[in-house]
Amino acid sequence: MYYSEDIVEEVRMKNDIVDVISGYVKLQKKGSSYFGLCPFHSEKSPSFSVSRDKQMYYCFGCGAGGNVFTFIMEYENYSFVEALKMLAERAGVELPEMEYSKEAKEKANLKNTLLEMNKLAARYFYSQLKGKNGEHAYRYLTDRGLTDTTITQFGLGYSNKYSDDLYKFLREKGYSDDLIRQAGLINTDEKHGIYDKFWNRVMFPIMDANNRVIGFGGRVMGDGKPKYLNSPETLIFDKSRNLYGLHRARTSRKPYFLICEGYMDVISLHQAGFTNAVASLGTALTAGHASLIKRYVSEVYLTYDSDEAGTKAALRAVPILKEAGISAKVIRMDPYKDPDEFIKNLGAEAFEQRIGKARNGFMFSLEILERQYDMHTPEGKTEFYYEAAKRLAQFEEEIERNNYIDAVAEAYHIGYDSLRKLVAKAAVQSGMASPVARPRTTHAKEQQKEDGMLQSQKILLTWMIEDESLFGMIRKYIMPEDFTTELYRTVALLLYEQYEKGEVNPAKIMNHFTDEEEHREVAALFHTKIRELTTKSEQEKALKETIIRVKENSIETATRNLEPTDIVGLQRLMESKRAVQDLQKLHISIN
Repeated sequence: MYYSEDIVEEVRMKNDIVDVISGYVKLQKKGSSYFGLCPFHSEKSPSFSVSRDKQMYYCFGCGAGGNVFTFIMEYENYSFVEALKMLAERAGVELPEMEYSKEAKEKANLKNTLLEMNKLAARYFYSQLKGKNGEHAYRYLTDRGLTDTTITQFGLGYSNKYSDDLYKFLREKGYSDDLIRQAGLINTDEKHGIYDKFWNRVMFPIMDANNRVIGFGGRVMGDGKPKYLNSPETLIFDKSRNLYGLHRARTSRKPYFLICEGYMDVISLHQAGFTNAVASLGTALTAGHASLIKRYVSEVYLTYDSDEAGTKAALRAVPILKEAGISAKVIRMDPYKDPDEFIKNLGAEAFEQRIGKARNGFMFSLEILERQYDMHTPEGKTEFYYEAAKRLAQFEEEIERNNYIDAVAEAYHIGYDSLRKLVAKAAVQSGMASPVARPRTTHAKEQQKEDGMLQSQKILLTWMIEDESLFGMIRKYIMPEDFTTELYRTVALLLYEQYEKGEVNPAKIMNHFTDEEEHREVAALFHTKIRELTTKSEQEKALKETIIRVKENSIETATRNLEPTDIVGLQRLMESKRAVQDLQKLHISIN
């Protein structure tokens, strides 16, 4: 941990979760909790609950939940340490110096130095744009319709025609050649020696979600090649996991993002009022991009160029987004090439209309597919229908597949039943299904069993947090070591310790985990969705079954790992098995 648990807990206790979240979400008190519209997904009726007693929040719609640190991390896209610093400053708590290992300290110092250099470079480029040397670059931007306000908001700049200008500037600031090279701001070769990575280019600073300059894109002035140039990968810049414009788009609070291909498209859309526009950084959309987008929205509109390359990019992006749980629609820019040209010629209102007419990603892919067939002949139609059926067969969920079959049947004037039969036939012929049920593979069964077991362990932890009487019942049979993953076991151990002291506080347990992924996973542990159990007998039956399932899995895991010579361990396992057998005969009663 970077900070002691005591200091973390002090910061948490001095930041009442209701007061903090009220600064972001309008909350209304109902009973002992506060409710509002969830900031993490789009909804019309409040399902976002904040408990002052528990100092936790939870959304019954999307499942987001945690303590005050989790909220700041999710809303502001901060790391745990960044959230801690922000809340400490808010509460007036002075944080001690962080304790790093030698390696971690060196890496953190290097990262901060690279960020400082990029910030200085961005300011330098901006000053060049506003100076005499940048007149033609400034004119280029204004000729493309950008206002001074927009230029300032995006920190646009200019790298002048002298190829070692920035290098000399940074050397004067005391930075070594090696550091400047690690920031991706210079190149070195035998012919030219050291020279700036960017020169004679309009500069687009690339910022992360926390408004820190992590890299640059440069558009050449004149006929030089390449037309656009990006920073190389560095310690602070990973183009497959960052999006241009995200630092502004994430605060738009719109339920979807507009995904573009170029920097100017993003800037033009923002200037026109579409402040939820982002773009990938000179690369095709990746799974990393999709994962990043999913933190903020679950729906996107692809506004790629209307040429063949743009169409292919959209077709590649749709399945990547779907895999991440993001629905995608495609906006056509015809008769213009891209959003920038479209906005300049037809304006924001017309673009808003195009958003309303956006095509579902799958239906768009069929429209493009249709161009490959002669739909005026029976043969062409049949071939198209069969290819469409093969694609429909790839939908795993039956209800989703049937809905798309219905939509395709209506769009292409084919009978629903006929298309459904064709989909079933295509699935069989392509190996995606078989006419008779096949047994699942051993791996699939093991995976399903593992997932189910983790769910059972999560349910137990949620029950123990929610009801002290249930904890008393569960602890008779389940101990922390019965939880089979290290994270769950640690949470259970901390929870049991709290019960021993008579001070159950799940929000405090979360302080123990400063790794961002672990912190979010622990937050989910305390808010596992449990199916509604209406009667007392149903609750008792479910509790008993879950306890037995977790205990049997614990015994099975311990048996596999038992040393043949461990007689004491074997005796313990035999006692545990007898206890489970006795439990199966007992009736668990919930008061």
